[in-house]
Amino acid sequence: MTTADPAPPVASLAQRAAAPPVLPPLTAGGLTWRPATRDDAGALLHLRNTVAEADGEPYRESLDELLEILDAPWHRFDTDSVLGLDAAGVLRAYGYVETMPGDTARVRAFLWGAVHPDRRGEGIGREVFAWQEARARQLLAATGADLPGRIAGFLEDDAPAPKVRLYERAGFTPRRFYSDLERDLRDLDAHPLPAVALDDGLVLLPLDDAHDEAARLAHNDAFRDHWGSEPQTPEQWRDGRATYAPEWSFVVVDPEPDVAALLADPRTDSETAAALRAGEPLVVGYHVAARYEADFAVRGHPFGFTDTLGVRRAYRGRKVAVALLAAGMRAFAADGMAVAALDVDTQNPSGAHGLYASLGYRKRHGSRLLTIEL
Repeated sequence: MTTADPAPPVASLAQRAAAPPVLPPLTAGGLTWRPATRDDAGALLHLRNTVAEADGEPYRESLDELLEILDAPWHRFDTDSVLGLDAAGVLRAYGYVETMPGDTARVRAFLWGAVHPDRRGEGIGREVFAWQEARARQLLAATGADLPGRIAGFLEDDAPAPKVRLYERAGFTPRRFYSDLERDLRDLDAHPLPAVALDDGLVLLPLDDAHDEAARLAHNDAFRDHWGSEPQTPEQWRDGRATYAPEWSFVVVDPEPDVAALLADPRTDSETAAALRAGEPLVVGYHVAARYEADFAVRGHPFGFTDTLGVRRAYRGRKVAVALLAAGMRAFAADGMAVAALDVDTQNPSGAHGLYASLGYRKRHGSRLLTIEL
């Protein structure tokens, strides 16, 4: 069952995190342990895709995607990662902890890791997981923030039982559920896409460099009332561009916004207010798409993926999301994609799940977020 955010904590985060002074040892399996570096990208890619195949996960990674993770400036792989290598120097396990620079209401630490299928059952996964949780507690305590904290990890709905038990034994609780949806695009004559006329002068445009920062501001506003969401910094917003598909990405712009009304609206954040005063373009909705070619074979067909879709709260109810999705799907179809795909929080407060169902999206797969709340 999904649970709501708990009541605000009383003790400081440093107290609640209960960070250990020393990280637990890694001894299982006779592996040699060290931090990850950029030079490990090829070995990490092979291990991660081997694990994905063995566990029946519906995705694979490309080298460019993994290099982007290793190169992200807020990642500290020198202190927040471990690689386990066997006597021949072959990578057999890894773990790392990711914290986010834009967190303002709740500071979060995400756990990522796996063990090669041939080396499971030796206690390696339990030790790596314990190391990750301990390092996450250290990182949260070190922020000095007087905020709620969260240690989190993701599991596919059909994840192997031992991986599920790792989370359960550590006290993680399922907190949110996500659906991977698809919409067939191969017969648009029989299943047409909606034709949407935007009202009051709103304009649909390709997402280009001139509107990229305005799209980030729109994203932060659109997701401000979404569970678990935190504002994205410019660095975070530009992350993930290894798979970014500009030819499938769009924005809706209000060329003549009511600046006075928006500045008076308490929902307007300070960054948007500054942009309005400076006369910057106001993006009111955005569709950021990605091309995950490494996943085409796994899914059995080429697909276009809606990575992020959002509409400013002041502009909801004006068919902006429908117009953006339809534009994205038409672009996917024109480029020969068999289906449109996306991932959605099943309790999205904007009613997105119902919107996707009305447009013909159907669930293909599911995943969940598990957390320890601090």
